[in-house]
Amino acid sequence: MTKTILVTGAGAGIGRATARAFLAAGWRVALLGRREGPLRETAGEAAALILTGDVGVPKEVDAAFARVEAAWGRLDVLFNNAGLSLPGRPIDEIAVEDWLRLCQTNITGMFLCARAGFGLMRRQAPQGGRIINNGSVSAHVPRPGTAPYTMSKHAVTGLTRSLALDGRRFGIACGQIDIGNALTGLAEKFLTGVPQADGSIRPEPVFDAGHVAAAVLHMASLPPEVNIPFLTIMARDMPYIGRG
Repeated sequence: MTKTILVTGAGAGIGRATARAFLAAGWRVALLGRREGPLRETAGEAAALILTGDVGVPKEVDAAFARVEAAWGRLDVLFNNAGLSLPGRPIDEIAVEDWLRLCQTNITGMFLCARAGFGLMRRQAPQGGRIINNGSVSAHVPRPGTAPYTMSKHAVTGLTRSLALDGRRFGIACGQIDIGNALTGLAEKFLTGVPQADGSIRPEPVFDAGHVAAAVLHMASLPPEVNIPFLTIMARDMPYIGRG
C-alpha cells in the first residue's frame, strides 16, 4: 500500500523540499498552506493533494484533514512543519500583536494539526501513524533577540514528548527534527551576517535543505515499532557546539 503524508507549510522552504522528496519517493503527498499558488509550485507536475488553509484556524485545519481522510482513508505521517519567526530584538521592543501572531502559527497551529492528525491515526484501520514536528536548535540554544521564537520551539518540544508518550497505546509515534542553518529563503541572512552571543555580527555556514528532507524521509520510513524522538541536523561548522 502506498504510504501517505501531509506536509504543513508546504509552499516554501523546508516544507517544499520535504514534500518534493516524498513525491519523488513515491508517497501520496498532501500539501497544506495558506496560498494555492506556492503549493502548486511545490507539486509541479506531480499528483499531490492541494489543501489551502491556515494552520492556526481550527475549522480550516479540520477541513484539510477531512479532505485527506475522504481522499485516502488514512494518514501515515504528518510533517508538522509550518512556522514563522520575527525580526530579532529585545523582548520589550516586541509588539504584543507580533507575539500573538507567532503563537497562532508556531504553537496553536502545531497543536491543531497534531490534534487532527492524531485523531485520524487513532480511528483509522489499521490504527497508528507517525507525527514529525519541526522544532529548532533554538529549543536548545537561543539566538540573541529571539524570545518569541525560542519560547515557541520549547513548546514544540513539550508537544513532541507528550505525543510520543500518549501515542504508544494507539500505535502513533512522534519525533522531532531540530534544524540549524538549512539554506532556505528565510535563512539567506546567515550568509551576510547574524548577531552572535558576543554582540558581533558574522556570517555562518549553511547547508542544503535537501538534507533535511532526506532526514525526514528516513524518520518517516522507519518500521512502526521504531522511533527517532529527537534528531538534530545542522551545518557542521555553525556556532552551536562550543562556547558563545
